[in-house]
Amino acid sequence: MEDKDKMSYDNESITSLKGADRVRLRPSVIFGSDGLEGCQHSVFEILSNSIDEAREGFGSKIEVIRHKDFSITIKDYGRGIPVDYNQKEERYNWELLFCELYAGGKYLNNSGENYEFSLGLNGLGLCSTQYSSEFMKVLVVRDGYKYIINFEKGENIGGFKKEKINSKETGTCIYWKPDRDVFTDINIPLFYYQDVLKRQSIVNKGLTFELFDEESGERFTYCYENGIKDYISEIVGNEALTEIQYYENETMGRDREDKPEYKLKFEVAFCFDNEKNIVEYYHNSSYLEYGGSPDKAVKSAFVYAIDSYLKNNDVYKKDEKKIVYSDIEDSLVLIINSFSTITSYENQTKKSITNKFIQEAITDFLKKQLEIYFIENKGEADKIANQVIVNKRSRETAEKTRINIKKKLNGNLDMNNRVEKFVNCRTKDVTKRELYIVEGDSALGSCMLGRDAEFQGIMPIRGKILNCLKANYDKIFKSDIIIDLLRVIGCGVEIKSKHNKDLNSFDIEQLKWSKIIICTDADVDGFQIRALLLTMIYCLAPTLINEKKVFIAESPLYEINSGKKTYFAYSEKEKTDILKKLKGSYSIQRSKGLGENEPEMMWQTTMNPETRKLILVLPDDVKKTQFIFDLLLGDNLQGRKDFIEKFGYKYIDLSEMS
Repeated sequence: MEDKDKMSYDNESITSLKGADRVRLRPSVIFGSDGLEGCQHSVFEILSNSIDEAREGFGSKIEVIRHKDFSITIKDYGRGIPVDYNQKEERYNWELLFCELYAGGKYLNNSGENYEFSLGLNGLGLCSTQYSSEFMKVLVVRDGYKYIINFEKGENIGGFKKEKINSKETGTCIYWKPDRDVFTDINIPLFYYQDVLKRQSIVNKGLTFELFDEESGERFTYCYENGIKDYISEIVGNEALTEIQYYENETMGRDREDKPEYKLKFEVAFCFDNEKNIVEYYHNSSYLEYGGSPDKAVKSAFVYAIDSYLKNNDVYKKDEKKIVYSDIEDSLVLIINSFSTITSYENQTKKSITNKFIQEAITDFLKKQLEIYFIENKGEADKIANQVIVNKRSRETAEKTRINIKKKLNGNLDMNNRVEKFVNCRTKDVTKRELYIVEGDSALGSCMLGRDAEFQGIMPIRGKILNCLKANYDKIFKSDIIIDLLRVIGCGVEIKSKHNKDLNSFDIEQLKWSKIIICTDADVDGFQIRALLLTMIYCLAPTLINEKKVFIAESPLYEINSGKKTYFAYSEKEKTDILKKLKGSYSIQRSKGLGENEPEMMWQTTMNPETRKLILVLPDDVKKTQFIFDLLLGDNLQGRKDFIEKFGYKYIDLSEMS
């Protein structure tokens, strides 16, 4: 039998949300989220109306204020929202627009009336944002009148005020605060406003956006007189691989035979660049984060056109696989700004469009334009072809290397997966474990006997390792010494190169040591090995330096014996200071190589945490560090020669040590 105490589910169980509750209780249905992202989208809904007005030719400036209490003001100089009595609907327009979902002036855009190419389509923006606000104050100036309307938590307060004024100025100013009862977070960061307004200035050429941030007191102005072409020029500067190409087109079509015909116009600007790549799509000025139709068009057209050029000009090697879009995208800087009188958005947040006709129209147009461009600009076409082939082969090499390094770096360092001559420590407590990277087998012996086996592991390296600044990744990861070191360290590699980013496997949580200590002889060879080890870490795992995990063990330069006491000097100054304090006879000898030291001396001078001297490797100045590494170990031969000529005398005594 059913439990009679349980709530019944019958005809009276069905309810509907009414009025403001349709948005306030389910904001994610309209805004895509009840968090910060949804709150941001509500701001964009109000901004969209002002942009639509400006695009229709009414007003050339939009002002935005980010207030300290997270409220927002958006003011435009358009015609002013119609808010007075509507004879046709027998209601006031302010009620329809601000209090009625699916009411607006943009439903007839495909018939040549207002707002042909509008951001707003569904009649949801004004009303849903009003419903989701703590308060909203609306000021409209038009037809010689000033109209004032106030709302609180979705309800009109004080009706509708209308005053006659002597002014030809028109426009709309909306001041409101998103409601914390609706959104979990209303603290929209300054960056959001900057990003949105900049993007809108890019795709609405000549339209000025002025942003004032009350919190910082800063003002920002965004305007691109030539729109997307100016934006691409700003991105690439004067160093692009090719000239900027700009095309525009206007056409008509339909998504299906039984669907209405609609207008489409679009502009495309692009160039190719060795260093930068950015591809962005906008439709009716809304940034399409996920692209949709124009993205599919670009992929299809560019792969088709460039693949055809590569085949026709015998650029491919025999049996070589054809290019894929990522090979093009790696060097492509492209913006498409499209407008249509009918738009199928994926949802209300307008991050992707699905119109079949838009995809086909842009694809066909780009295929033809690219073919003409390549014929008329053979030099640029060859540059593009060569760069895309370089990208392709780099991608293929990186993929092979990624698979190879994944196999090599994976696995535990157990008996079946050992690193030759690596000596582990006993503790599993990562906060205590120390790894000594030492120079050669002889140093391994003395360090093994001198260490504390509980927490100190030893990894010997055989000879000088590869200079990672001058080798490509394929060569680096063929080095057994480097692979063994990476396996022992345990945290993978950091790859930031755009062609090799798939090699990235770095995870600081997988680091097996609290300290990585480089321990080499105090001679020229030892210093060079130390520099190459630091270079390897700097190139492949720089976070280890940033996280203060890398140290250099200082080896003493001199051993001074006086009576039964032994002193160690780590510098010429220390030697002088020690000698001044000694009374009676003493003997001095240059410290031997690590491999010749007695275990007790190794422990005392280099490995005992109580008496050793460790130098922490710090990234004090990243640019300076990078400059020094590139100068001394990179490809700048002339720079290195000039440096040696200027400063080499300071280090001349080091050569006398060996």
